[in-house]
Amino acid sequence: MHDISLVTLLTLCLAAAAAGWIDAVVGGGGLILLPALLVGLPDHRPAQLLGTNKAVAIVGTSAAAVTYARRAPVDVRLAVRIGGTALIGSSCGALLAAGINSDLLRPLIMVVLVGVLAFVMLRPAFGTAPAGAPAGRARIWAAIGVGGLGIGFYDGLIGPGTGTFLVIALTAILRLDLVNASATAKIVNTCTNLGALVMFSAQGAVLWRLAAVLAVFNLGGGLLGARMALKKGAGFVRGVLVVVVLGLVAKLAWDQWL
Repeated sequence: MHDISLVTLLTLCLAAAAAGWIDAVVGGGGLILLPALLVGLPDHRPAQLLGTNKAVAIVGTSAAAVTYARRAPVDVRLAVRIGGTALIGSSCGALLAAGINSDLLRPLIMVVLVGVLAFVMLRPAFGTAPAGAPAGRARIWAAIGVGGLGIGFYDGLIGPGTGTFLVIALTAILRLDLVNASATAKIVNTCTNLGALVMFSAQGAVLWRLAAVLAVFNLGGGLLGARMALKKGAGFVRGVLVVVVLGLVAKLAWDQWL
């Protein structure tokens, strides 16, 4: 890390902590950390920054998943089934990620974020009602297909926002409240991070020493965020989701056009 200035390193550490907190509450921490890596390390290949982001994210996501599983009514068996499929999807996406041009990342992320924001804003009660009856077989298979293969593939290919998309998909398909959806999403997201990280590591596309430092801050943020979400409930999670998406859309638009 001799080529990284102290200011840049401190900025990335703060971004990693914030990403861990947001990831644990509502997902999408990569939408903070990956842009920070792109800005702070412009001379590195996009695949290296994507791989480093995965190495950091898996630490905070795993810790948040354990915290949720201990304190929230999570269907661990279902989460693992979705997660196993997501691991396959993310591995396939990561195989294609080496060819991504960094100039395409910001516009792609911004388009996806605007879609997420529109969905949440047009449905004010989304995810705040108590969880419904257990999902039937058709909904479970739909969750495996969309949350596993579909979002898993996206996670390996690009990554940022995966946790947010998982929360929305699981809430809509399985009729979970936002807290239970966040808890389930953390287990699935851990699997997608693992699949992508294995592929990036095999390609030598991980800055391991930097990732180790950032992971410590990401871990702290993730533990704090999970505990706050469990304590404050679905309304808090939805509020954080809206604020985070608004802020990220504004930031990416600024970077792209101003």
